[in-house]
Amino acid sequence: MKLQVAMDLLTVEDALLLAGQVAEYVDIIELGTPLIKAAGLSAVTAIKAAHPDKIVFADMKTMDAGELEADIAFKAGADLVSILGSADDSTIAGGVKAARAHNKGIVVDLIGVADKVTRAKEARALGAKFVEFHAGLDEQAQPGHDLGGLLAAGEEARVPFSVAGGVSLDTIESVQRAGADVAVIGRSVHSAADPALEAKKLRAAISSSNS
Repeated sequence: MKLQVAMDLLTVEDALLLAGQVAEYVDIIELGTPLIKAAGLSAVTAIKAAHPDKIVFADMKTMDAGELEADIAFKAGADLVSILGSADDSTIAGGVKAARAHNKGIVVDLIGVADKVTRAKEARALGAKFVEFHAGLDEQAQPGHDLGGLLAAGEEARVPFSVAGGVSLDTIESVQRAGADVAVIGRSVHSAADPALEAKKLRAAISSSNS
């Protein structure tokens, strides 16, 4: 299982700092939507230049103009770009077309999608590299939020998937047990007193589960 760090920061400087701290322990570096909106796609270029050996994920959350927006992000250095699962099929297909032209990948984000299992299968059929079962920050803040629902949906869908929204040292084992291809860590790392140590612990937890 790959480890992805989601950098929900607002400046390129802060993103470069965090990426530098955790890069040794993660496979995918995600530039969160707020960062891309605040700093532009130059942030993607900067992170890819600093960490050319890592998969760089531009979390565009595209809802329209899939081919155009994906193409822009890929040209900026992204290896993966997200399109919302609630977008039209043609939007996802357009993004996939751009991805194939660049030999890159589209991730379909199921945030806000009611029937995640069905849409996950549809997105995969449209050419998504994997789908993301995602509870956003606002959803996580609601009483009763539980990662278990996302994991159950991921298991049922039987497509390559990632999980985002509450992944931590306490839940990483259950994420791996559910068969996720990627575990997305965010707040648990960048709010830690020592982000590098937290990422190292998460990497170790994945390794021990594999053994």
